[in-house]
Amino acid sequence: MSVSVVSFSSSNFNPTICCSSAIANIRRRPAVILPGLGNNTGDYAKLQSILLDKYGVSTVVANVSRVDWLRNAAGLFDLNYWRGTLRPRPVLDWYLERVNIAVQEAKELTEGGMLSLIGHSAGGWLARVYMEEYGATDISLLLTLGTPHQPPPKDAGVIDQTRGLLNYVQNNCTKAVYAPQLKYVCVAGRYIQGARFIGGSDENVMSAVPANGGQLMSEARIADSVDDSTSKYPTWRARFIGQGYKQVCGLADVWGDGVVPETAAHLEGALNLSLQGVYHSPVGSDDESRPWYGSPAIIEQWVTHLLD
Repeated sequence: MSVSVVSFSSSNFNPTICCSSAIANIRRRPAVILPGLGNNTGDYAKLQSILLDKYGVSTVVANVSRVDWLRNAAGLFDLNYWRGTLRPRPVLDWYLERVNIAVQEAKELTEGGMLSLIGHSAGGWLARVYMEEYGATDISLLLTLGTPHQPPPKDAGVIDQTRGLLNYVQNNCTKAVYAPQLKYVCVAGRYIQGARFIGGSDENVMSAVPANGGQLMSEARIADSVDDSTSKYPTWRARFIGQGYKQVCGLADVWGDGVVPETAAHLEGALNLSLQGVYHSPVGSDDESRPWYGSPAIIEQWVTHLLD
């Protein structure tokens, strides 16, 4: 299963393409930002401002409030929810309609050209649903940031938190590609390594995706020797976060952005990037000690894909 994987460290990355003061004066294709679960439009105001002011990328953020997410409770009245076979529609029609409004607004900025979709967290796989339902003829890039693309393995002994939605996406949405006419770029963060809730680890599971490229090994463990304080006595924070990772990918002792494990945020066929020290959400983050995907230094590491 061949994919392209690149690993960057926020401490030493210095792309020359982002250093020109004239870059913001070049007209770029516009982008639509799809908020993640529990996020609202305002959470992406700073990202939106940086993309425009520094890189010349006009963006439209889908109009979503935190209260809007309560609409998803309608799924509780669907038998498929309890069977674990929930489908995106009609439960998520409200979100897809908001995205479509934003896309139509962005199209007015393209002057007949193409546009990009930037999906944060659940917004990434919802972007795939949108492209399947509404078409992708005007979209040349899908960039996902910390998106849980993969449903948990069926033999992992965990409950699919999406109640079947990710299985639907995996089985029914167009497969990821990285081609001139349409590029999928999936960005994962490596902020903290999880740990099993009970017992220590005999190995330090660095990632389920090799950081230096090559083959993506399904549910593989890539081990590296560490001292006993890390491998045998993980912190309670690591154990707690590990349980969250386990619900997503079936493994607790893997790296991730604090919410989504690295392996789940990548897609076969896409260009997959792993960024060091990147936290999942704009809520609870800062640009120094806990940068998220939309922090200035982190944007520099993926923005080139919007400028191509």
